[in-house]
Amino acid sequence: MKKFLLIISMLFPVLIYAQHKKTGPYTFDLLIGTYTKGKSKGIYVYRFYAESGRLAYLNEIDGVDNPSYLTVSNNNKFVYAVNEIGKNGEVSAFKFDAKQGKLEFINKQQSKGADPCYIAVDKAQKNAFVANYSSGSLTVLPINADGSLSPVSQVLQDEGHGVNAERQEGPHVHTGVLSPDEKYLLYTDLGTDKVNIERYKASKPQPLSPASPAFVSVKAGNGPRHLVFGNDKKHVYLVTEMGSNVTVFDYDGGKLKEKQSITLLKPHFAGKTAGAAIKISPDGKFLYASNRLETNELTVYAINEESGELTQVQQVSTFGKNPRDFAIDPTGSFLVVANQDSDTIYVYKIDKATGKIGKIGTTLEVGNPVCLKFTPAE
Repeated sequence: MKKFLLIISMLFPVLIYAQHKKTGPYTFDLLIGTYTKGKSKGIYVYRFYAESGRLAYLNEIDGVDNPSYLTVSNNNKFVYAVNEIGKNGEVSAFKFDAKQGKLEFINKQQSKGADPCYIAVDKAQKNAFVANYSSGSLTVLPINADGSLSPVSQVLQDEGHGVNAERQEGPHVHTGVLSPDEKYLLYTDLGTDKVNIERYKASKPQPLSPASPAFVSVKAGNGPRHLVFGNDKKHVYLVTEMGSNVTVFDYDGGKLKEKQSITLLKPHFAGKTAGAAIKISPDGKFLYASNRLETNELTVYAINEESGELTQVQQVSTFGKNPRDFAIDPTGSFLVVANQDSDTIYVYKIDKATGKIGKIGTTLEVGNPVCLKFTPAE
């Protein structure tokens, strides 16, 4: 009996530690993509402490030209960045040490398009999908077992124009997002006011093929930008850059049906505006979107559990210029916003019950921050 009690007493601290590790505190790495024309030199990594919202500098990697959008592989071992450098765009691959927050360059490939602005990777890490804004194309780059990128295997070149002769003189592909089951890829074209729909089969040399129907159109001149799937997998939410609104679609097996459009703007607002990023809270109850130029706001919407429709909850200032991107930490407790033109990153507290954004906590100065990605720290 004494021996049994001795064993239990020895194990008790271990059990307490294991329980503590299971329930918190939680730590994550926050990767920051930037434009390198100003103070920034590349990609920055900070440790994020979800119990307090505190950020601590870990590492950075220099010599990466305009890594304006990032994505992290499903196994957390690789990071991929577009290099938005003009006519001959590129894509870079990095090894990622999540414990130290350290990035190590692997290789680089041409994006076969101009000004790549978005990148996504499938869960199996077979292919990367790149949106080339200025040339209006979406390209596919195979991923090798060591995380390196192979040359482009497929180019989808959009054609056409929109009603705005200045902004929509030709196609401008802005994003490419896989459906939750990864059977489809949806990509937006700001220049033609379309959301294109492609079937995806990773095993094929050219893995994308048009779905039926192959696209849906939004209101002329709205300029679709980014989209996100609802947690219920039955709805898609699209933020438009030129229209500054959020469009809600019913989604079923690669098919989209518009059901609601709700503005990001205050009543009677007549200034310059541009919708930017769109995210959903981890619990799926709230949607957040950012708006730029003369608005510089975050708008919060409640998501109806049955219909997927939105009701506005709150609008708050980002206290900076051009909130190009923001991220919600995986616990749903904090929202981090990147103000591109004021070189600032702010951490806001979220009220999980109401979805509302509270006061600013942590603040950082980072040159031209334009992409934020959370990933688990190890």
